[in-house]
Amino acid sequence: MKDWIQIKGIVKKGYGVASGKSGNPRFPQGTIEMQKPFFREQGLDLDAYFSGTLNVSIYPYKYEIKQPKYTFRNVKWSPHEPAEDFSFFNCQILLNTGKLLSGLIYYPHPETKPEHFQSPDILEIMTPFISGLQYGDECILEVKSQQINII
Repeated sequence: MKDWIQIKGIVKKGYGVASGKSGNPRFPQGTIEMQKPFFREQGLDLDAYFSGTLNVSIYPYKYEIKQPKYTFRNVKWSPHEPAEDFSFFNCQILLNTGKLLSGLIYYPHPETKPEHFQSPDILEIMTPFISGLQYGDECILEVKSQQINII
């Protein structure tokens, strides 16, 4: 079985809630910055990653969850929101500059998420900050075949 599945993706504009760019007063520094301490307490340190997500569309394909690398249940990260479940998956992103970055797919479980739902072709990626990346840029996303299936 092939360990990594490669799929072409396009960087898309997101809600701006994860990074805090939306201006939502409930999440002034963004949801990721608020969530990081809760994930760290449970063994996942996200400090090496930008506090936001890169929205990558794999349209016309979709993804199917198999076996996450990490799953955290009933995370009460905000006084304004109900507790949520989150999973993370290994990924790599190959930019059109030739640079390859390791990252994580950030997956707030839709059944526990109160708002800001993603299209079924969008994967939210956490990586270190990528300078110069723009909406519409193409990339190659690599996911672990044991963790996620592309359909």
